[in-house]
Amino acid sequence: MSNDPGKPDFSNVQGGSSTVPAPKPDFSNVQSGASTVSAAAQTYTVVGGDSLSKIAKHFYGDANQWRRIFEANTDKIKNPDLIHPGQVLTIPPAS
Repeated sequence: MSNDPGKPDFSNVQGGSSTVPAPKPDFSNVQSGASTVSAAAQTYTVVGGDSLSKIAKHFYGDANQWRRIFEANTDKIKNPDLIHPGQVLTIPPAS
C-alpha cells in the first residue's frame, strides 16, 4: 500500500482475465404484417451487434441465407456488411 496520497493504490488488484460475451441480438422487435414483398413478410429493426447473417440465422435457421434479406432490401442497404441500428428491414418469408 502506498503512503503517497497522490498515487493510486493497486495493492488489492489480482491478476487474471475476464471475458464479456457479446450481447445477443434481441429479436423481440420483429413485426409480422403486410409488406410489399408478400403478406407473410415481416419487418425487423436492426440493433447493435446485428449482421445480415445473424438475422438470417434467426429467421431461416441458416446464416448463409443472408443474401435473401439483402436482396429484399437493396433500396436500404448498399453494402451487405454495413447495416445500422434503427434500420427497418423487410424479411422475406421462408421458402
